[in-house]
Amino acid sequence: MRILTLAMALALFGIGAAWAQAATYSLTGMGTGVMGTSKCATYQIIIDVTVDGKTVKGLFKQQGRPERAFAATLDDKGAFKTRADVGEGNVMDVIGTISDKESRILLDGYCKFEGRLTRIS
Repeated sequence: MRILTLAMALALFGIGAAWAQAATYSLTGMGTGVMGTSKCATYQIIIDVTVDGKTVKGLFKQQGRPERAFAATLDDKGAFKTRADVGEGNVMDVIGTISDKESRILLDGYCKFEGRLTRIS
């Protein structure tokens, strides 16, 4: 009789796929100002983040502006950092952390959008 490893048994019964499902997070919030701007506090943004293994993919939509995307890779501490193209050669820094304790994100550019990400699945 052959000995099945745990990984082989999980794969055989399709259980491993359930453990590997992507997690989704969301934040809806207002902006805060950066030097030289006064309108940021009136800007609302929706940020959606999906984490699948170490792959992070996100979308954000500020009222009145097109939807933008970003992608990053989680490091061993659950942190990520990348840049998002916001058009006309401009970018926003995207910095975040995904963990069991707390998940947060910061979009920093023409305004700052920052807050706690709420896990939705």
